[in-house]
Amino acid sequence: MNPIVAFVVVMAVWTVSEYVARKTKSLLSSLFVASIIFLVGFLTGIFPDDLLASSSLLALAGVVVGFIIVHLGTMISLDDFKKQWKTFLIGFSTVVGIGVALWVASLLFGGRISGSAADGYAQALDFVVAGTGALSGGTISVIIVQEAALGVGLTAIAVFPVLIAALQGLVGFPLTSLILRKEAARLRDEYRAGNLAPAEEVGEEAASASMLPAAFLNTPGTLFVVGLVVLASLGINNLTDGILNTFVVALVFGIALRTSGVFKPSVLAGIDSFGLMMLAIMILVFGPLATVEPADVKALALPLLLVFVFGVAGITGFSALVGKLLGYSIPMSIAIGLTSLYGFPGTMILSQEAAKGAGESPEEVAAIEQSILPKMIVAGFSTVTITSVVVTSIIAGRIGAG
Repeated sequence: MNPIVAFVVVMAVWTVSEYVARKTKSLLSSLFVASIIFLVGFLTGIFPDDLLASSSLLALAGVVVGFIIVHLGTMISLDDFKKQWKTFLIGFSTVVGIGVALWVASLLFGGRISGSAADGYAQALDFVVAGTGALSGGTISVIIVQEAALGVGLTAIAVFPVLIAALQGLVGFPLTSLILRKEAARLRDEYRAGNLAPAEEVGEEAASASMLPAAFLNTPGTLFVVGLVVLASLGINNLTDGILNTFVVALVFGIALRTSGVFKPSVLAGIDSFGLMMLAIMILVFGPLATVEPADVKALALPLLLVFVFGVAGITGFSALVGKLLGYSIPMSIAIGLTSLYGFPGTMILSQEAAKGAGESPEEVAAIEQSILPKMIVAGFSTVTITSVVVTSIIAGRIGAG
């Protein structure tokens, strides 16, 4: 497809999605609306499969996602980060909840989604393992499941997590949007009652304060030094064989460099290319939709339905219970759990949309966002990037075992 045409089409879709989100006060999130448009476009053939790749935004996103995560780190103060241990525990419980719920589903419906192991059919337990890994994780978890499934000749199980990864945003985005709207409205009322602290104001001097030489405070200089941080994060990832994930390290670097004064708060804010970088990483969300094949969805419709129904039930039950025990509100706890369905950048976009939808003044929006955003960012990393990969690595060996 012509690159310019592809770019214009993608921008048109995002313009419509932003408009709908704004008109509905984020009742329909921009991510959900865009996901529906892209899914329908790809399934009907209106959009060619190479639309996103041809727009060059996917390639750009692959480069700049680490930059944005460093930027996110510089948006979070060290004190905020220290407070997120409860968020991490809720995220961990979410992955456990998904596994338990899908195991229950296998006991109830296993006979309808499996055949004879001797004939090469997938067993109910195979779907449980694949569903747990894919529903709670990102690309790495999907790859782990695929390799295990293909290793024992179970092609259907290898396709299954890809479909889950492609479709789970369609479930996670609207649910999280609705729940975060409730949490944002509660926080707005708390703010008006004087029970929620105003957002930390960063003065002009502090906002521009940086230990970097003046030569690095323009657009190319900022991108250069942030790029060095991303390369260092990637190097640590490679040295540890992925145990310390690139994006987790980048987030921690961002927080540390803001705290030490090397980077200013929101390090990329104000540079000429920031808006385009943000648009590019949003396109990452829609990439998997181009791979959805109607025949695969039809063949695996029942397992897919069970995974989403029972998986979301497991997320809701476990995250609400653990969150309540730790002192979080139930809507915030469930929203944290639902981050397992999409991760970053959805965690950031949905948080910002909820704050803008509930707040009626810049001060209210800032206070609400300051309360929600750090929790959602840490939640996405605790579920998708850390816990899910660990759990999937442990249980993937069960595929084809019984």
